[in-house]
Amino acid sequence: MPRIIVERNIEVPMRDGCVLRADLFRPDIPDKLPVLLNRTPYNKAMPMVYSGTLDALRAAEAGYNVMVQDCRGRFASDGVWNCFTDEARDGYDTIEWAARQTWANGSVGTYGASYMGATQWLAATNAPPSLKAMAPSITASDYHDGWTYQGGAFALFFNVSWTMAALAPARLLRERADDPAAVGELGTVMSSLDSMREKMNFMPLKQFPMFSAGAPFFFDWLEHPAYDDYWRALSIEEHHAAINVPALNIGGWYDIFQGGTIRNYSGMRSRGGSDAARAGQRLIIGPWNHAVPFQNLVGAVDFGFRSSPVSVDIDGTTLRFFDHWLKGKAGADAEAPVRIFVMGTNNWRDEKDWPLPGTDFRRYYLHSRGRANSMYGDGALSTDAPSAEPPDSFLYNPLDPVPTVGGGLCCYPGALQGGAFDQQAVEHRADVLVYSTEPLPEDLEVTGPIVAILYASSSAPDTDFTAKLVDVSECGTALNLTDGIIRARWRNSRTTPAMLTPGKVEEFKIDMWSTSNVFKKGHRIRLEISSSNFPRFDRNPNTGHQQFADAEIRPAMQTIMHNHTFSSYLTLPLIPAQR
Repeated sequence: MPRIIVERNIEVPMRDGCVLRADLFRPDIPDKLPVLLNRTPYNKAMPMVYSGTLDALRAAEAGYNVMVQDCRGRFASDGVWNCFTDEARDGYDTIEWAARQTWANGSVGTYGASYMGATQWLAATNAPPSLKAMAPSITASDYHDGWTYQGGAFALFFNVSWTMAALAPARLLRERADDPAAVGELGTVMSSLDSMREKMNFMPLKQFPMFSAGAPFFFDWLEHPAYDDYWRALSIEEHHAAINVPALNIGGWYDIFQGGTIRNYSGMRSRGGSDAARAGQRLIIGPWNHAVPFQNLVGAVDFGFRSSPVSVDIDGTTLRFFDHWLKGKAGADAEAPVRIFVMGTNNWRDEKDWPLPGTDFRRYYLHSRGRANSMYGDGALSTDAPSAEPPDSFLYNPLDPVPTVGGGLCCYPGALQGGAFDQQAVEHRADVLVYSTEPLPEDLEVTGPIVAILYASSSAPDTDFTAKLVDVSECGTALNLTDGIIRARWRNSRTTPAMLTPGKVEEFKIDMWSTSNVFKKGHRIRLEISSSNFPRFDRNPNTGHQQFADAEIRPAMQTIMHNHTFSSYLTLPLIPAQR
């Protein structure tokens, strides 16, 4: 095995003269080798700080020149960091610079997780000629829906915790160290980490008492709740046809960016910019969450050794993928395009595509005698369509929102942990409608995208509706699988808001993303419906005012219909036992 040479702070010039710096890990051999590039805002001096990132030394030992670069304005690199906006251009320039070096053979692959996945996709939208393959993991496809917002609701916990813990402190220290206001804000941010959860109660968000110096883009996000030109310029999904390289997409069922991981795979599979890009997409999804990816303990549930980092060699899989596309080695081309971890049985399975061929998309209708409130109510879920049934109602009070218990969360587990947790405490609340099947007579696999269609009305001109899929064991433990939210004003369009007519029944489509789970014999399938999931998402104040601008709050009476005219239902992707 050759000695690995490590070169620190290599200067990489950008087209505008700004200098970005990278560390290089390369084998001490005369051969020209492919380059693997990771561009990070989290400090290249600590490449293993994020466990979802390929080990640079292992990759160098496998015959690659590995570059780890600080993004513009972060740590050793010059310039000012503006979240997302410079990554396409800087990524392109860095890829082409690396391909021309004396130790490079002209082929470049990119890798990294989360924002380090964003730097890859954004660079790829500009189609750098030397980019040959990517390995983005636990990352998004759209920085509006599925990153900053979801279903029109602001992803409050993620946006605040990511900004507080990972972005603002380094920016303040670097750019504003001599500014008393910035120093004061840095002290406020750092001292507030331990009370982060309480800080999220603050309203209005446009006056949030942090980040004005350290992360002004937080307020830019609030200024753009609609999908407008600000977001369209950054969208990966709108540029899939311009991206011409294969990608190894790795995600987690409990990851905050799960929806985007799957949409990137599907979009590139159907609309990628070349035959190689379309045929070369791979998708791997385990039971993992975001904060500590690729671990078998996810929230309160241990999904077993098969999902552990010892059993699942993500680095090895990534290197085999690059060996095929950058070195021409056989092996990765023989692997299945889709590999999923099926919860419930806790096994991996190879598949031909996503959604799985042969999926039976079955409607499960909501039923009750008008008292589905809480787990003690009479809510039911079945494949029988409803006839004449009274609606269910609940009072949504933004001053007492339904608390977040697990699910897709990031980025400060000390304040709130993501993953799988028992939901029974939530289901005790009268403002949570609970609909459950009878105990299942046999195992039932649900794998694929999940959607809830609600026919509902509200006394408010704007409000939210939430949906959560739950696996209820014979002893009553209710484990969350996946969920979603829709903000009423954005129910018809991400670009043009439309207020409700109070009392008028409207259709609400809640994208609950996807899961893969075997509901075991004797278990129940459960759907929870409510109007808040806080602080994962910001509270809708029900006023219909401009979003985030004031602190006025009103309660709202919510009504869910399920009769022959308005048949609310949950669509589940059922997988036949024999396919």
